[in-house]
Amino acid sequence: MKDSDVKRSAEHPEADLKHLVGGIVRKGLRPVPPKASISLRLDADVVRWFKAQGPGYQTRMNAVLRAFRDASLQEPLRPV
Repeated sequence: MKDSDVKRSAEHPEADLKHLVGGIVRKGLRPVPPKASISLRLDADVVRWFKAQGPGYQTRMNAVLRAFRDASLQEPLRPV
C-alpha cells in the first residue's frame, strides 16, 4: 500500500502512516526503557566505523555495550 492510497479525512487529519505503522509494530512488545543522555569521549576511529555502518549508529553502540554488560554478568565479578 502506498501513502497516497491511505484515505485521510478532516475528522482525522493527524493520521500519519508512519505513526500508525509504528504503533502496529510495537504492539505486544515490551516497553522501551528511557534513554539517558550523556557526554562520552570515544576514539575518533571507533566513531567513524560505527557511523560508516549507516543510520542508527548510536543504537548499535548501545547494543554493543549491552552485549558486553550481559556477557560480563555471566562471569564472576572481579575487583577493579
